[in-house]
Amino acid sequence: MCGRYVLTTPVEALRDAFGFVEQPNLAPRYNIAPTQDVPVLRQRRQPEGERTLQMLRWGLVPPRARSLTDGARMINARAETVAAKPAFAIPFRRRRCLVPASGFYEWRPDDPSKQPYLIAQADGALFAFAGIWERWNRPADATGADEKPYVDSFAIITTEANERLKPLHHRMPVILAPGDYPLWLDPMVEPDRLAGLLRPAANDLLDYRPIDRRANNVRNDDAALLRQLEALSA
Repeated sequence: MCGRYVLTTPVEALRDAFGFVEQPNLAPRYNIAPTQDVPVLRQRRQPEGERTLQMLRWGLVPPRARSLTDGARMINARAETVAAKPAFAIPFRRRRCLVPASGFYEWRPDDPSKQPYLIAQADGALFAFAGIWERWNRPADATGADEKPYVDSFAIITTEANERLKPLHHRMPVILAPGDYPLWLDPMVEPDRLAGLLRPAANDLLDYRPIDRRANNVRNDDAALLRQLEALSA
């Protein structure tokens, strides 16, 4: 699965990579967690199909959900079932997005010490997870004066881990190649053309290393979290 990730890439580099129209002011994020609002790339249908960077809530909230809390259970969508599962099928068909990241965290399921690992490219380069998004309309009697009448939320698609990451965890997020961004974002592309994209990353794309255990606490969000623990990585 993917339950935490990192986005430290400067905004100008983000714009160069994705070509969105906004000029946001984004701070580095070292411990992004479910239910938080984070930058996500989408493509408009009209007027020119521009790419847009917006803050969406992590954890897909289905339209029929009774409250936002339902999204906390839907932070990930499995590639094997995303086209069929009721909560994900329509977003997969028409509402796909890119989730920019500089790395993500994982924990060995059988490790009682809960040692976190940072998974990233060796040079820290930016990449993007395949995502889907949905819009949930707030009940009319539950919308505050300063709130939007709706909430846009997203899930990250996961697949089986590649051979490099399997010793750490059996699942990983789907990471899209830049050349596949246009196909993934185009809402007019049918899902049967996307099946080939929902695969594990190449074994040489990512590596992992143990980091500061303070990453276990979502309240910690600073650069020191990425400090490598030399004793474990030797």
